[in-house]
Amino acid sequence: MRVALTFDLRSDYLGQGLNDEQLAEFDDEDTILAIDDALQRLGHSTVRVGNLTALLPRLSAGERWDLVFNIAEGRHGIAREAQIPALLDAHRLPYTFSEPLVLALALDKAKCKRVVASFGVATPSFSVIHGTDDLARLNLPWPMFAKPLAGGTSAGISSASLAHDAEALKAVCVDLLARFAQPVLVEAYLPGREFTVGIVGSGIAARVLGVMEILLRPGAEPGLYSFANKRAYTERVSYRLLEDAVEDGALAQTLCQQALRVWNGLGCRDAGRIDFRCDAVGQPQFLEINPLAGLHPVDSDLVILCRLAGIGHAELIGMIIASALERLPSAPPRGAA
Repeated sequence: MRVALTFDLRSDYLGQGLNDEQLAEFDDEDTILAIDDALQRLGHSTVRVGNLTALLPRLSAGERWDLVFNIAEGRHGIAREAQIPALLDAHRLPYTFSEPLVLALALDKAKCKRVVASFGVATPSFSVIHGTDDLARLNLPWPMFAKPLAGGTSAGISSASLAHDAEALKAVCVDLLARFAQPVLVEAYLPGREFTVGIVGSGIAARVLGVMEILLRPGAEPGLYSFANKRAYTERVSYRLLEDAVEDGALAQTLCQQALRVWNGLGCRDAGRIDFRCDAVGQPQFLEINPLAGLHPVDSDLVILCRLAGIGHAELIGMIIASALERLPSAPPRGAA
């Protein structure tokens, strides 16, 4: 089968005035090489296309593929992750991962939280800050937690995100509004344990790969999985599968059930992650979902989770492809051009 790869390569955006946080969502060459290699070992022929700018002229020229392995994050707009899938839908080309509506909704964390709450899954109370005037209307308990509304890879999350008073909250909101040019999501801070749940598959075939707890080491920015902590995770963060702790069996089961409820309620496909954090009495609450999770062969959270569960990177890519192929009315034989 002929598989095209669409992606946003970090090196393509160097020299455009973007800082480390703005570049963090984009992929590096190691990720593309690893996915390409895995696909070829599965018997597929691959074509590296690249980002939206590279895809448009190839589609206009009539080029087509059996499947598109899409991990493009997009460059502009809150619905940026949905842009290439929408274009592929318009050309009736099948692709991996979720549909445009799901990707756009998931990236707008406030709208997504409202929908998830309708599924009966708890999420911390929140408000969206478009400008400093909105701060006067906040009615949330202290402390509060602030982050970009449509950010990824923990960009914009730092020790300043955890605000204990109005002055600190205003300062972090002013900074985030200026740096990210998008609204700020302010939530009631949850002081408990933090988890991410990995899922593979679509619909009734969706299943949990594992529940991974994120444990901050001494020397990490305390109380949050910040951009700096994530970047220096080998020194600042430890990970463990919750299923490995007998005393946490009931919590793991609850997290699996809630994650699948969110996944299938939103209509997510193929693979991704859902983040939860516990409140003061240990009850898990939904933070956000990543239906287009990072696939770096070493550093991405979903890959780390899989590694703890004994699942290699190439095996994960195979699971994703297998899930996507179920949507094709008749897939060509492996290796067919």
